[in-house]
Amino acid sequence: MEQSIVITSTELFLSLGFKSVTMDDIANEMKISKKTIYNFFSNKETLVQSVVFSMYHHITSGLDQIRETAANPISELYEIKLFIMHQLKGEKTSPLYQLRKYYPSIHRELQKKQFDFMTTSVKKSLKKGVNMKLFRTSIDVDFISRMYFNGMNGIKNVEMFPTDKYSPEELMENYLDYHLRAIVTENGMELLSSYIKNKS
Repeated sequence: MEQSIVITSTELFLSLGFKSVTMDDIANEMKISKKTIYNFFSNKETLVQSVVFSMYHHITSGLDQIRETAANPISELYEIKLFIMHQLKGEKTSPLYQLRKYYPSIHRELQKKQFDFMTTSVKKSLKKGVNMKLFRTSIDVDFISRMYFNGMNGIKNVEMFPTDKYSPEELMENYLDYHLRAIVTENGMELLSSYIKNKS
């Protein structure tokens, strides 16, 4: 039952937002009493926390799997983009923006976990790209990994990139292109161009 509550809540939070969805909404959607939900989650914030970190673990597990099987670091980033877009396909609001505004402590904890995970995995990917002669040997791996994290967070800022002007897919595509063009070698550029050509 606890897992079912988390799954239903995730769908509702992604489509309607963390602020809009009430415990009553979740109970009605599941056709259970609100008391049943409170047997597992003492309040809405506890439920939000469970949903957020359940999604985090699901997504990071998927990213780890992609990194293990991707042919090279460039295809890896494109596969990751597709995976993330698929995971957030039900996202009709700006859940991260709402999380930051209404549940700042959960957002801070998520940011720290994301930073630790992303910078570690991006560093590995960058080093692999250098070894495969796809990325320039002169890149500062630590700096680029931090810039990548900062950029991926930046494109989620709805005040900077309003949803009526930029779709999440367009933002990710443009940022990925921007990021890779800054670090690729000639060999890397050839591979990147083939991905862009196949996409169009």
